[in-house]
Amino acid sequence: MEYYSKYINQLIEEFAKLPGVGAKSAQRLAFHILNLPEEQVSHFADTVVKAKANVRYCKKCFTLTDDELCPICRSDRRNQKVIMVVENTRDLAAYEKTGKFDGVYHVLHGAISPTLGIGPGDIRLKELMERLRDDVDEVIISTNSSVEGEATALYISKLIKPTGIKVSRIASGVPVGGDLEYIDEVTLLRALEGRTDM
Repeated sequence: MEYYSKYINQLIEEFAKLPGVGAKSAQRLAFHILNLPEEQVSHFADTVVKAKANVRYCKKCFTLTDDELCPICRSDRRNQKVIMVVENTRDLAAYEKTGKFDGVYHVLHGAISPTLGIGPGDIRLKELMERLRDDVDEVIISTNSSVEGEATALYISKLIKPTGIKVSRIASGVPVGGDLEYIDEVTLLRALEGRTDM
């Protein structure tokens, strides 16, 4: 038996499709939206539509941005010779919160996972190798400490070593199986400072 009208049910269903949003949270979000003044709902909807229409990948590091290059790649204060490789934009944001990394990033948008059918050609490895043609001193591999993250780190290390560029991996302190986006800044900073050569 349905408790709500068609439009309320549709709104709840749409919120329930979002990651990490269960049925009760979807219901709360739907009723929150319905209780907002119309101008706030219009602004919210317009913001979502504009973000979807204007956000794209940075042409250099492949993080999400609304310009051709993201603010980090554009900055003349960043050390362009040190590249940290991360799995996604959320991991990049986690390191930026530490305020201690002054290099640049490369966002893979995934990790190698044969069980999920994700191979090296499905993530941004080719683009990383193209970036290494520039003057690069070090690549810091900062993939998650999962099986997929470790496999990706090993694969990248084997690709880069023949170029003579230093390759390092973030230190432990990041729990095995943990996602970087959920780890506090102090732990991330210690992992960065304790990185090891690969």
